[in-house]
Amino acid sequence: MGGRWDFLEWLSPDVSTSVLTRIDDPADLARVSAVSWSWRMFVVANGFGKRLCLRNYPDVPSFSCIFEVSTVNKTAQVGCSAAAEWESLEREHRVYLYLSHCLGSSKCERNCISQAICASSTDNYPDESIANTLEPSEIVDRRPSYWSSSGQRDPSMSESLTYKLVANLCIVDEIKIKPFRAYFQYGHPIYSAKAVRIRMGCSRSGSGISCSPDQQSALIEQYHWRYTSPEFPMAHENVLQSFKLPKPVICLGGVLQIELLGRVQKQAMDDLYYICVCHVQVLGRPLSPVLDLNVHESADNLAVTYFPDARSCTLPVRVTEDDARDSSSWQSLATRFWHLGAVRRNQVILSMLLGPIQFSDDDGDVDGDKNDN
Repeated sequence: MGGRWDFLEWLSPDVSTSVLTRIDDPADLARVSAVSWSWRMFVVANGFGKRLCLRNYPDVPSFSCIFEVSTVNKTAQVGCSAAAEWESLEREHRVYLYLSHCLGSSKCERNCISQAICASSTDNYPDESIANTLEPSEIVDRRPSYWSSSGQRDPSMSESLTYKLVANLCIVDEIKIKPFRAYFQYGHPIYSAKAVRIRMGCSRSGSGISCSPDQQSALIEQYHWRYTSPEFPMAHENVLQSFKLPKPVICLGGVLQIELLGRVQKQAMDDLYYICVCHVQVLGRPLSPVLDLNVHESADNLAVTYFPDARSCTLPVRVTEDDARDSSSWQSLATRFWHLGAVRRNQVILSMLLGPIQFSDDDGDVDGDKNDN
């Protein structure tokens, strides 16, 4: 041990910072912060967890405030501003490392739509309402199930479909849309759009309920959009088409809008252009119950609440064989950390990234008009 050096003690802070900023994996940064108390202090004090997250995912916001709600009792040091500042840096470190891990993982993808809020227009309400797009089948109760826009003479006119997601913070990776094929019309026309664009944000008023056509135009103005995707061309086909975002994005506020840009299909009986959609999916994963966004009318101040005790409450969805192999390798790594003499604090750090770690008994004593007429 006498021949080993701690490079953080031998190198200058600038050089050490230059070395650690080259880390691009949150798990590696967690390992660095678990080496020793001095290394952890250096990582946390310099905000490397936040730097890594914002560098890999520029759309992640810089939260104005991070609260933590835990059942673990902490000794409060009244009047100690340095201790309070350190606790704030620790919270920031844990939250941004957790976000980096979640954004880089696709193990828990699911359809994140909770409910349909509104459409920019509807031809025959409620028979052709946006609520029909939540149904995976094109036929429900022996009737065609789809949303239809109103007819337009200008093919450049766009439409939008707005949805409420299952949580105020959701990672969105992919959107799937199936245009409707009017099998009851001559030629079986497909009423697709020319292109698709995705917007994500929050409600300015806090409302997120469905509305009737006379409320649609007013409600659409009540949203603040924090992310806008590139445009994706839509194929003129009656299939569930995938539109994958360039990088996973955190939907801040739990509201997602699909913009349907341009029209390609006329209806023969009235010579007007329509867009019709029979099914929509938003694939990703909610960050609740571990993280929750406090949505306020102010669009600039974003406060997040962190529930570390809820990390083991996330639901496993659509885990593949590759995911299982990855999980086994992480568990093996965690076990090696334990045998190398890592202190219990390291188990907490690893659990923050990897979820609950199960050790075997040999690992030691561990706390465990398109109507169909």
